[in-house]
Amino acid sequence: MKLKLAVCLLLCAVSLHAQTFQAFVTRVNNAPAQQRSAIIDSFLNAAGTFPYREQDTLCHFIYRGNVNRVNVPGDANGWNGNAFPMTRLATTDFFYHTHTFEADARLDYKFSVNGSGNWILDPRNPYQVSGGFGPNSELRMPGYVPAPEIESHSNIPHGALRDTSFFSTNLNNSRTIRVYTPPFYNTTTARYPVVLFHDGLEFISLAKANNVLDYLIAQQRLDPVIAVFVPPYNPTVRHQEYATTLQNQFTAFIAQEVMPWVDRRYRTRTDAASRAVLGSSDGGNISLWLGYAHPEIFGNVAALSSNAESNVISGYQNSPRLNLKLYLDMGTYDLAILIARLNALLPILTAKGYTFQYLEWHEGHSWGNWRAHLDNALEYFFPGPALRVAEGSHPPQNFKIAQSHPNPFQHSTMIKYEVERPVRVQISIYNLLGQLVAILADQNQTPGNYTVVWNGENARGQPQPSGIYFYRVQYDGRTAATRRIVLMR
Repeated sequence: MKLKLAVCLLLCAVSLHAQTFQAFVTRVNNAPAQQRSAIIDSFLNAAGTFPYREQDTLCHFIYRGNVNRVNVPGDANGWNGNAFPMTRLATTDFFYHTHTFEADARLDYKFSVNGSGNWILDPRNPYQVSGGFGPNSELRMPGYVPAPEIESHSNIPHGALRDTSFFSTNLNNSRTIRVYTPPFYNTTTARYPVVLFHDGLEFISLAKANNVLDYLIAQQRLDPVIAVFVPPYNPTVRHQEYATTLQNQFTAFIAQEVMPWVDRRYRTRTDAASRAVLGSSDGGNISLWLGYAHPEIFGNVAALSSNAESNVISGYQNSPRLNLKLYLDMGTYDLAILIARLNALLPILTAKGYTFQYLEWHEGHSWGNWRAHLDNALEYFFPGPALRVAEGSHPPQNFKIAQSHPNPFQHSTMIKYEVERPVRVQISIYNLLGQLVAILADQNQTPGNYTVVWNGENARGQPQPSGIYFYRVQYDGRTAATRRIVLMR
């Protein structure tokens, strides 16, 4: 009997990667009850990472414990405590739930045990991400590439953070404003662009924005900037300040008090093209509003997973095109109401001829999403020498570019674009150092739809290493777009 059991366990471990998870479930169900626990032990020891993933897109959430019921609330189901019920293997304490996700998805989740409001982290998953309500477990599908810029790197220069208690006459209250000055600020006389962050202190504590700034500047992917981190007065009035009854007073606070103070206190560049305002969720709403209300102050607006209240939508709809450059993104697992509101705003921006970039990520409404893609917004507004874009260039009205797909990719990725008048098109691939890797197109093209493919090789046909690359699209010598792609070998 012991020999038969040992052989069974050995076969389970050896064949784990050769067979599907469903084959493991079938093996447990067909085994005598007294052998099932040992087969499960062998599987858990051999699996390695949890949740258990196979075929790039199949995810198996796994829980083991003496409980009656387990669910998996998270980004994928709107944090519904009754969603994703886990199946229990008969006569065992092993529970699982299987779901299909995109190969590059990254999502927050927890386990809900016994339906009692007892939400816990996945004890087998080492990856966690901080959120507004504490840490969550983090599902990373095989194609997801963690953002290196959110870590603190000891081998690069670091900027400085300074706190100031700031009293507002418009709002009749005080709050702490934190200002980031770039490395070597005190050893130069240069003036710098300014980025103002809403939910500012959380952008530091949860999104690691100071680490992101340090890293991008060190990599020459971002021009050095001054960052101003402004929090709401407190969580209970955040929505009012950013979206409803206190929005006008908050707008005056930023425009009449904060920005003049920053200009007096620090060496800033004061033209609107050198100013950006950035926020997520309701913070995105007030960013969009400030751009609309004060384009003479903020020429760049970033709204991540953004709310867009009716006055924001109608403001952009009913006004002439403002001199703004906008970055917008959304998670495909984001809040449905925010997706709907942004989908109402995007056609307005397109019809008005705004210069904007819109990207989607297979993520949810979370700080894990926003911190990983903060670099896209910053680089879009103030690209450093490694990503330099001709100043003032923007996509023409008759030249449309889609995001590359798939992204990340292993073998090849496609870039699709539409030409509506005869134009010379050049599409080039660059590495993180700004070095030219390959030219995918360089020719005169007539109106029509086009696709170019990059297979991850340089101009000499040599495979390139895994990492972050950029493709630059130019028309008649003008840069239309510079976007990021990730190669995974």
